[in-house]
Amino acid sequence: MILLVEQLLNGLQLGITLFLMSAGLTLVFGIMQVINLAHGSFYMIGAYVGATVAAATGSFILALAGALGAAGLAGMAVEILVLRQLYRRDHLDQVLATFGLIFFFNEMTRFIWGKQPLFMDVPLWLKGKIELLPGLVYPVYRLAVIVVGVVVALLLWYLFSRTRLGMQIRAGASNRDMVSALGVNIKLLYTLVFGLGTLLAGLAGVMAGPIFAVESGMGESILILTFVVIVIGGIGSVRGAVVGALLVGLVDTLGRAFMPTLFRAFLSSSYADSVGASLASMSIYIMMAAVLIWKTRGLFPSHHCSADDRRCSHNGAYLRRWGFLLSAALGSTL
Repeated sequence: MILLVEQLLNGLQLGITLFLMSAGLTLVFGIMQVINLAHGSFYMIGAYVGATVAAATGSFILALAGALGAAGLAGMAVEILVLRQLYRRDHLDQVLATFGLIFFFNEMTRFIWGKQPLFMDVPLWLKGKIELLPGLVYPVYRLAVIVVGVVVALLLWYLFSRTRLGMQIRAGASNRDMVSALGVNIKLLYTLVFGLGTLLAGLAGVMAGPIFAVESGMGESILILTFVVIVIGGIGSVRGAVVGALLVGLVDTLGRAFMPTLFRAFLSSSYADSVGASLASMSIYIMMAAVLIWKTRGLFPSHHCSADDRRCSHNGAYLRRWGFLLSAALGSTL
């Protein structure tokens, strides 16, 4: 029982990290119709800058601020210099451009920080463990990651549901030309949306820094899971990103923890470990296929896309196609 609760918490923490990544990516695609395969690079930038600032100052708060600023500014620079030229072009051009940015940012981090991984310490005020249940002791920092994710989800809900800026963003997603004709600076609006998306990726990176090693190319592995999350949850939907991220985090964590044990009941230990680990790694993709058979547009598709909206259906299919193909390429080549 204790092991189950502990793995549920681990799955929740992984799900929160995936939500911070997928929320930014699904907003960028759902609102701007841009496929950003370089989204994981901003996760990496946040982790590197956070680790560097933390090592130089000893302050996790300054590291957090530096990571958010670096990821957000880098994202806005990419939007202005690269993506702004591609909005009215085919998605293939966006895919190729952002795929090239992955290599650019990977080489940039190697040039600045070298090839050796960096390690980020857990801040002193978040070190230690807390007893949640009799016999269940859990790291305080991992609980803090969960709390941060919940706060971010609430802030995003408030931004898009209760503010004028959120109303303009949603209107711009539905009809860019009409909103621009009404006097809204749509270029600035899109820059802010893209910057917000990359800022969330940077937040995920700096929060993951004390848990994982900070190294070049670290964004590609989480990018693959992020694509799975937004396809399951529904493209362009923050609520879908929350649900999809939690499902992927829990299924992946529980599968890796318990499937080998389950197969030991009727297979030899070595064979059971091999089969269990393989099926555990496949489980999220099996779940994704089942969801798409049930709901082809995901669990919670964006509200501004109606069921018969051909543009949304075409763009969603394009994202799934290129996301899967290039995620496979990233997993095997980078």
